[in-house]
Amino acid sequence: MKKQILALFLAVGVLAGLLGGCREATPQNSTASSTNAPSSQAPQKAEIAVGIAQDLDDSLDPYQMTAAGTREVMFNVFEGLIKPDSQGNFVPAVAASYTVSTDGCTYTFPLREGVTFHNGKECTFEDVLYSFQTCAAVTVNSSVAAALSNVADIREENGGVVITLTAPDPDFLSMAASVYIVPKDYDGQATAPVGTGPFRFVSRSIQENVILERFDGYYGAKPALERVTYRIFSDGNALFTALNSGALDLVAHLTVDQVESLTNGYQILEGTMNLVQAMYLNHAKAPFDNELVRQALCYAVDVDAMLALTADGHGAKVGSSMYPAFGKYFDSALADRYPHDVEKAKALLAQAGYPDGFSFTLTVPSNYAPHVDTATVIVEQLKEVGVEAKLELVEWETWLSEVYAGRNFEATLVGFDASTLTASAMLARWVTGDGKNMIGYTNPDYDAAYAAARDPAHTEEEQTAYYRQCLEILSDTAANVYLQDLADFVAINPALTGYAFYPLYVMDMSTLSFQ
Repeated sequence: MKKQILALFLAVGVLAGLLGGCREATPQNSTASSTNAPSSQAPQKAEIAVGIAQDLDDSLDPYQMTAAGTREVMFNVFEGLIKPDSQGNFVPAVAASYTVSTDGCTYTFPLREGVTFHNGKECTFEDVLYSFQTCAAVTVNSSVAAALSNVADIREENGGVVITLTAPDPDFLSMAASVYIVPKDYDGQATAPVGTGPFRFVSRSIQENVILERFDGYYGAKPALERVTYRIFSDGNALFTALNSGALDLVAHLTVDQVESLTNGYQILEGTMNLVQAMYLNHAKAPFDNELVRQALCYAVDVDAMLALTADGHGAKVGSSMYPAFGKYFDSALADRYPHDVEKAKALLAQAGYPDGFSFTLTVPSNYAPHVDTATVIVEQLKEVGVEAKLELVEWETWLSEVYAGRNFEATLVGFDASTLTASAMLARWVTGDGKNMIGYTNPDYDAAYAAARDPAHTEEEQTAYYRQCLEILSDTAANVYLQDLADFVAINPALTGYAFYPLYVMDMSTLSFQ
């Protein structure tokens, strides 16, 4: 079966046209560079250029950020009382430490001395209070909003912040890390954001670049880099060309084909993207309102063959809306819930009233080569069961406005990440009526299981069991065609060291330095 798909795929020749590269080598997990590497001599100023595939959100206000790519960049500008490290631990940031009461309801955060905002203002309790109250009132993150609704009191005590909850919440630390601390008397966050992070925002040119500079007033270890320029490429081919020419020092989220086509000697690092890539189906559009049809598509898609074709087998199958880095919440058994079975898919389509298949449009943001490659393979696989998918490539801004916000689509192929290290960050969006529920999924059993998971009366073990029940419901009802957590290939100038992968979709510039 795989050979048939591969032969058909190669006959189409789409990947070759998109990426224009030949396979000659296998990506390596090491940081060793090849013999034709560029000079490792550090420049006079410690500046780097990072290539990214999309512009940031229109608003850079920390409580209005929606796109993962925006959070990836602004992680360097904003901090909470605490923040995650590359191992997923919560470490002190604006707070010097933290303690939790035995009943799990009181969190104490002594404020660190000498913390200043990028505009020079000293960070005080009033700024922390303002940040928590503002975030609770306006955040677009429904999980964080729900957690903050559980806050009964925030008070100053002995130079620190004491937060009391109405009921215990084992996820509260993660949510607190998502409340970025901002100055109380500043109203320019949307266009000129100000935080406490190791880098300060300098400027932004729409569709061109975003510039950050080292914040010399940072309380912690100063970054080695003085300036980071994020150059925006809406065209994947242009991004790759700039990378291969040496005009960029770092590009993440590359495909295997792109990596194998590099000739500039950059080192290649491999991690995971920490997201759930899927073909997301609009349940408000027929025939995706039919569970049998959705299940048929799950059987029709050969995820193993797709991984082999697009990434030489790299990546991890998911099976539902959770990725492996979440540990106890991830259910690996769901990855094989729908083994590839063409005849089963055809039978389900016939049972649903589509014995001759159907056609639909699969809308994909054109700037993400991994999603385009995956979609191209799936289009060919679906033909085997009589389903014709028309691949429509759109610019990222169009995808955001028409698909995500406007719900004007039939199916789309993208990846959703978690904004916090909590299961609710991945699962809240599928609750009936949630603002992020772009597919219009509605299932009373799911809503009940999710509500039970969020019920503070349940133990952590019971909460975990309910979250896993949510994942089973999404899988059993084929809410979407779940694919993978993509392998994340990063190409980096061999003169640079210190790149770290995180369990969240972030890129930490503070750890990088020239050798």
